[in-house]
Amino acid sequence: MDRMKRIPVHEQDPKVRAANFKEVCLGYNKEEAVEEANRCLNCKNPNCVKKCPVNIEIPKFIAKVKEGSFEDAAKIIAKSSALPSVCGRVCPQESQCEGNCVLGIKGEAVSIGKLERFVADWARENNIDLSETLPKNGKKVAVIGSGPAGLTCAGDLAKLGYEVTIFEALHEVGGVLVYGIPEFRLPKETVVKGAVENVKKLGVKIETNVIVGRTVTIDELFENEGFQAVFIGSGAGLPRFMGIPGENANGVCSANEFLTRNNLMKAFKDEYKTPIRVGKKVAVVGGGNVAMDAARTALRLGAEVHIVYRRSESELPARIEEVHHAKEEGVIFDLLTNPTEILQDEKGWVTGMKCVKMELGEPDESGRRRPVAVDGSEFVLDVDTVIMSLGTSPNPLISSTTKGLDINKRQCIIASEDTGITSREGVFAGGDAVTGAATVILAMGAGKKAAKGIHDYLSKGA
Repeated sequence: MDRMKRIPVHEQDPKVRAANFKEVCLGYNKEEAVEEANRCLNCKNPNCVKKCPVNIEIPKFIAKVKEGSFEDAAKIIAKSSALPSVCGRVCPQESQCEGNCVLGIKGEAVSIGKLERFVADWARENNIDLSETLPKNGKKVAVIGSGPAGLTCAGDLAKLGYEVTIFEALHEVGGVLVYGIPEFRLPKETVVKGAVENVKKLGVKIETNVIVGRTVTIDELFENEGFQAVFIGSGAGLPRFMGIPGENANGVCSANEFLTRNNLMKAFKDEYKTPIRVGKKVAVVGGGNVAMDAARTALRLGAEVHIVYRRSESELPARIEEVHHAKEEGVIFDLLTNPTEILQDEKGWVTGMKCVKMELGEPDESGRRRPVAVDGSEFVLDVDTVIMSLGTSPNPLISSTTKGLDINKRQCIIASEDTGITSREGVFAGGDAVTGAATVILAMGAGKKAAKGIHDYLSKGA
């Protein structure tokens, strides 16, 4: 075995998968997982663990995979993570654990994410019980939102003996895992439902169709329902737009709406009657993972798809793997291009998008070179649908109905990064509701820290 090269992972052929919603990456089988695990050097001072936002004991679980002890590997991961089958699929490992693997200096890093996925899938398929908890302590905690932050916080508190209830605004549990990330990256019936079931097995209660701030307020959770602490993990579901002329034309939508219709409301299935507009030629404006998800979804629904992004390829915020998959499938990248106006016909339908070519100037406050318009480079991109993927901010509903909860100018709740503590006594927050749109694993890390913060807070009076 060449220790410097990772064991390749099987994927659906690009031409085949571009026309279906089945999972792109097929994962390792047992033999491949053991062989890949044998590449791990089991470092005494593992940098991979330091860079994992939920501090999974990576060399320990990989050592168990080497031995073929998959159940023990699953139990090691379960101590730190409630959602390994999710993280193994959607985590940006290349900039976290794998980005700090010693083997990556001269060769290819260990495929930590693919090994985590293998172990989690094996545990689910073999019904391994990972629901060890301390005895109930009689203290009640409410968790708002059933996305990665909420599920992680709830799971960690349940393990410590708390009575936890999650309140979810939608009819399905999973937050961004069900409405945001497409089926071909994250299968819902097996992977997401399996992760949710694991949290329920810890004793967590989940109530759906509860909109905190409308159905019930945080004050009422404390005063009427006996909760002693509340964690806000309500995400960031309010889409941003550019503010250019024609943006309210028919055929313009946010990536959030487009993906929710497809993922949560199953618009891609013939038996569902959810309306979704794709058109023949789609422009997705933006360069993050959500933009890639929207583009690859529109492609599977039969459109020619363009990613329109104002910087160059090296500045694309999306994961390298997502960009690679999008290109393989036939998504067209119009880089260094910025929309200036959306054109429409007399009935208000999109007929095209005016764009200008950009060049990179001096670095801005983000450290990336600022894109500057090139004089005289205007042109019209021939599209009939525009999907805006420019990030999201938190819905102000909770902050506007909760006394004493401070927010910043971006409508994000102000909370301690280490403990999740907010300006309101007994209220903690984390994930996208605090940071604005970020990654699943960072939301999980915030949920984990908040669970510890809540435990410390409620233990003071014990």
